[in-house]
Amino acid sequence: RFENGPGTNPEELIAAAHAGCFSMALSAILGNANHVPTSISTVAKVHLGATAAGPTITRIELETEAEVAGLAEDEFERLAQSAKAGCLVSRALGGVSQITLKATLVEATKGQ
Repeated sequence: RFENGPGTNPEELIAAAHAGCFSMALSAILGNANHVPTSISTVAKVHLGATAAGPTITRIELETEAEVAGLAEDEFERLAQSAKAGCLVSRALGGVSQITLKATLVEATKGQ
């Protein structure tokens, strides 16, 4: 919203908090399932829309990549969806009409 000017707007702060919280939730859930991740990287994209009440967050897209050895794709997706549902920030943003998740399991590096 700052037209490439300096500073961070509130939507960017929400996105950063959501991405960080989701990554921590996913790491904890994977660890509890005995699948300790080598790495997790998450980006959150916040979309705004106009309503009668003013600008509103209409959608958040979470995109995560995780490197986890010995984990099937379907199990990873299930655990990632569980992390999305349990993430403190996801729950705090319950008024957002749509929070989507694209979860990508990265093949573990050989030797790990």
